[in-house]
Amino acid sequence: MSSKDFTYDDVGATRDRPGHCPPGFHSLHVRTRLGEGHEVFRRAAEAVLTWEMHRTLGVGMDTTAERAAPDVDVTVTLAGLIKAPCRVVWTVDEHRRAGWAYGTLPGHPECGEESFVVDRTGDGTVWLTVSAFSRGAKWYARAGGPATRGLQQAYARRCGVVLRGLSGGEES
Repeated sequence: MSSKDFTYDDVGATRDRPGHCPPGFHSLHVRTRLGEGHEVFRRAAEAVLTWEMHRTLGVGMDTTAERAAPDVDVTVTLAGLIKAPCRVVWTVDEHRRAGWAYGTLPGHPECGEESFVVDRTGDGTVWLTVSAFSRGAKWYARAGGPATRGLQQAYARRCGVVLRGLSGGEES
């Protein structure tokens, strides 16, 4: 994968430098408790790695593979109108941690990287963490300013609610 294809410089930073936010970008970090136990983790991990969480949200996910993997291209379609080309930058699929991140490609309304990671802590609690850094790339994303960031926060929270349902986790 060539980092020159991406629309930002810090490719992989959501994995390599968690919490890092490059100058001029806005950070996002939303953590949602899904429930407890191995089965909740297993179902949540599968729903994240196979795009099921996103599709259940009603987001179009046109992908070049059935599962998230490095270099898989993804075009996210929002509201049936906005097409957002991305590429999976990294994945993790371990005993207690699973997820992936994608980075923006030319044509995406935003510029940056976003990760979706499910983890099971030592006490058995299962969490979804959505982390990102981004800034507007197209005029309408820049013009939206704080409203655009509010929509991103709401989207990240909705990911957690949907994934809790898909994984059989606790009621909210």
